[in-house]
Amino acid sequence: MSETATTLTPYLSCRNASDAVEFYQKAFGAEPVMVNRLPDGRVMHATLNINGAQLYLTEEWPEHGSLSPLGLGGSPVVLHLQVPDCDAVFQRAVDAGCEVRMPLAEMFWGDRYGVLGDPFGHKWAVATTVRQVSPEELQQTISSFSANRPE
Repeated sequence: MSETATTLTPYLSCRNASDAVEFYQKAFGAEPVMVNRLPDGRVMHATLNINGAQLYLTEEWPEHGSLSPLGLGGSPVVLHLQVPDCDAVFQRAVDAGCEVRMPLAEMFWGDRYGVLGDPFGHKWAVATTVRQVSPEELQQTISSFSANRPE
């Protein structure tokens, strides 16, 4: 019996998926592995590689119940991209057209971290670990924050 690795791959629905494929190349250095198009040019399925991680995307298909964040009016999902140099990746994405939702800053959990919004309604967190934080230190910081938070 062969063993199969388990993976979890985000599958994004994007209005104008062809534009999204190009945008993710500019913003995050995505490399298209496969882009399957319908005869009218719409993307039925695309596989992109971002630093060894896969991302799937497809066209928004409202007639089949597949809406993008633009069709839904937003999304609660954040795609987290852990990279060696978050400043460079963040700036590249901003230069490509992402909106800064939360500027890069050093966080209590040990990452330099920021959040972007892309033109297709998806949110991206970009982070680099800058220091190791023990589980005890992290819990102490969370408890302190929670105790001092205004109601």
